[in-house]
Amino acid sequence: MKTWTVLLSTLCLFSCNQQDNKFEKYVNPLIGTDIRVVQGKDKNSTEERGQIMPAVGVPHGMTNWVAQTQATEQKCYPPYYYFQDAIQGFRASHWMNGSCTQDYGSVTIMPLNNKLETDPLKRASSFDHTAETATPSYYTVDLKDYGIHAELTGLSRAGIMQFTFQQDGEHYIVIEPNSDEGVAFIQIDPEKKEITGYNPVHRIYQGRGKEAGFSGYFVIQLNEEIADYGVWDSTAVTSGKKSTQGRKHNVGAWVKLASDKPGKALVRVGTSFTSIENARKNLIAEIPGWDFDKVRRASSDTWNQALGQIAVKGNNEEEKVKFYSALYNAHFLPRTFSDTDGSYPKFDGGEQIMKMDHGTYYCDFSQWDTYRAVHPLFSILNPTRNGDMAHSLVLKGQQGGWLPIFPSWNSYTAAMIGDHCIAMIGDAIVKDAPGFDYEEAYTLMRKNAFEANTDSNSYRDGKGRRAMESYLKYNYVPLEDPVMEAFHRREQVSRTLEYAYDDFVLSQVAKKLGKTDDYNALIKRAENYRNVIDPETGYARGRHADGSWIEPFAPYDFVNFITEGTPYHYTWYVPQDIAGLMQQMGGKERFIDRLDTFFEGDYYWHGNEPGHHIAYLFAYAGEPWKTQKWVHDIINREYFTTPDGLSGNDDAGQMSAWLVFSMVGFYPVCPGMPYYVIGSPTFEESVITLENGKKFTIEAKGASDKNIYIQSATLNGQPYDKSYILHKDIMNGGTLSFVMGDTPNKEWASSNESLPPSLGL
Repeated sequence: MKTWTVLLSTLCLFSCNQQDNKFEKYVNPLIGTDIRVVQGKDKNSTEERGQIMPAVGVPHGMTNWVAQTQATEQKCYPPYYYFQDAIQGFRASHWMNGSCTQDYGSVTIMPLNNKLETDPLKRASSFDHTAETATPSYYTVDLKDYGIHAELTGLSRAGIMQFTFQQDGEHYIVIEPNSDEGVAFIQIDPEKKEITGYNPVHRIYQGRGKEAGFSGYFVIQLNEEIADYGVWDSTAVTSGKKSTQGRKHNVGAWVKLASDKPGKALVRVGTSFTSIENARKNLIAEIPGWDFDKVRRASSDTWNQALGQIAVKGNNEEEKVKFYSALYNAHFLPRTFSDTDGSYPKFDGGEQIMKMDHGTYYCDFSQWDTYRAVHPLFSILNPTRNGDMAHSLVLKGQQGGWLPIFPSWNSYTAAMIGDHCIAMIGDAIVKDAPGFDYEEAYTLMRKNAFEANTDSNSYRDGKGRRAMESYLKYNYVPLEDPVMEAFHRREQVSRTLEYAYDDFVLSQVAKKLGKTDDYNALIKRAENYRNVIDPETGYARGRHADGSWIEPFAPYDFVNFITEGTPYHYTWYVPQDIAGLMQQMGGKERFIDRLDTFFEGDYYWHGNEPGHHIAYLFAYAGEPWKTQKWVHDIINREYFTTPDGLSGNDDAGQMSAWLVFSMVGFYPVCPGMPYYVIGSPTFEESVITLENGKKFTIEAKGASDKNIYIQSATLNGQPYDKSYILHKDIMNGGTLSFVMGDTPNKEWASSNESLPPSLGL
């Protein structure tokens, strides 16, 4: 591990001065903002970076407020990296936190003193991390080159910045829409002390370069008089009161403040995806005045309420920093997309403005990642919000004609494989989430699962499952199908495994809704994994249309029929039927032996999502003590409290949600089945305050760095000998109590009656 100056002490000093800041003080937003070089990779691999930004705002905010160290909306470049040494401004960002996607519709604001410079690299100021404070509700830094102390705070759709000019001189504010496509609009109204504009959004993946049908709109207001102002394009800077707007490449604006004396200048920003007028309405609704500290307190209170839903107790303060920083990062996405009045742009490139009938409209679903643990976490903490998110997906499907696969930028994409909006919505239905129509949702899910999109134009645009014709014909995707109309081409075996899982989840919905024929067809398709798990070798393996297996075959190699991994990684991807997988691999002993080798031989790769459930699979073989061992090993080896604290992209909070679940003591191996596999709690006590007002407590008596093994358990005072816990047991409230020790109790939860279920409860 690298040696870093950890800002925990600074965070605590700042936080402890705030009232009721019990939980926010443990969050270090700088975790995951730097590079960790992982074995076999180099420092230029963006997939090995956390891709976190130290943003302020509120959970699932429309806009995040963050320092900018690089001026781009290009793929895989977040606004901020810890290793970069200059700040170019402060951004109203829509970066998908922890991802390798792109920012969009953003705008950057930079204060300057005695120098007007519009180029981001030239205007950037050096800064020291020792003079930088980052919390969920407040960010501050000194811009050394200008003698300016900058502070940020914000809410969902509006933010406020406070710039303290510490020297005499000409004080400037630069405003730049960050359009990599070179199209933007900006306008200055000096009498109102207001700058308005927009940054048009363009797609990536399917539809790359096309307009997404909406823009990031902004209204920026100052509390200081404007003495002069101007705009620039890519070739010139203009000044004077006649130059008030532009629509050219790299458009931006600048204003010169009337005062040239030391003092504070406040800038407040409203944002919207529908119009400048609604950006102004959002600003007035959220930040009607100029009280910076009031907004900061409101943000802090919101974060403390969200973080405080899980109150942990223990003597290890660093573990609390890991935990609450992860819980913070799990609360970014999906983002709020509707205005305070419910307005939002129609999905799938339409310019029509829609209106929510109830709840909030959400977007940016990194669904290949977040169905695994992020949404299951919300299903416990915020089922109403999770229901709104499911409702948002249903609306997208109704407006675009197909349930989306990986909906981002309010557009269709086929960025990743699988059909996991089905998994997310299905899990919500199985767990009785409120706020959306199950029948409407089922109609869309069923279309994805039973129909191949034969319209070539809309298929290329990302509508419908990839390779669906092959999947329906063969019950697997054969190697002869190259899956050309996808961002990830080929990957036939991984697609088959993930479709089989999605079909299983939909079968559970069909069963719940009384659709017997569909259930029978889907539960049969849930076993399609058997068509790509070779029973002779016991590995996931490429298969031809004639049924023959690919030759030669090396299970440890990265190959094009597997997504971002090896056959060894994807062999374990049968979350719906681990008992059946065990049989397909050659029996329990072979399963355990290969699982042991997977971890002991260091084949496990935590930095990517497909393996996140694997440490919990020992429980299905009656050896939950090995799950307890390896979960703790992963926590200690993969998560640090330093800026290089993540070993891979956080991917919209999935890496962090894994940690939240695992430190509490259980994990959703198979979303769509309402249970969680028990691991090993990190904390002596974790109290989950549920939306229904009840509390579920996890006790771990004697828990420590060495006492990681469960000796015995009780649920609500009764002996408990199962290696899983039902969702309804959590939501009903109660206490799950463990006695911990430093040696495995190989008898606890090891009987056949104790094993987690497969293919349904």
